[in-house]
Amino acid sequence: MTAQTVQSPIASAAADRGTTLRKVLWGPQILLAAFLLIASGLPKLVGQADAVESFELIGWGQWFRYVTGIVEVSGAIGLLIPRLAGLAATGLIGLMAGAITTHLLVLDPAWGLMPAAFAVVFAAIAWNRRHETRDLLRTLKSLKR
Repeated sequence: MTAQTVQSPIASAAADRGTTLRKVLWGPQILLAAFLLIASGLPKLVGQADAVESFELIGWGQWFRYVTGIVEVSGAIGLLIPRLAGLAATGLIGLMAGAITTHLLVLDPAWGLMPAAFAVVFAAIAWNRRHETRDLLRTLKSLKR
């Protein structure tokens, strides 16, 4: 018996778990993408009254509302494209860190729990898609040369 035959069942089981996790994660990915697009990003971009008010309270100006809306909409679209999902989830973790901080320091601290929960799901997506993200970054790096 060689080392290769011993590792084969282990590698196969790990691949099966990764595939199962990926299938399970598609549900939250779609729901979070819909939330980011419909309930969060677009209201910021169209100037919904509560979004304008929230960004007035934050104190960074309305330009920051537009930037945040663009990041949310872009992240939502990225979550739905398999090759971009890991990279989008990674970027959205950063956005959620900012949202948590803003809620804790400026807005309502209790609402900081929602972006924290989202960040956990984004971390699971990013981890599960880490190989695609690495391949994508390598491809972009090779195009740069």
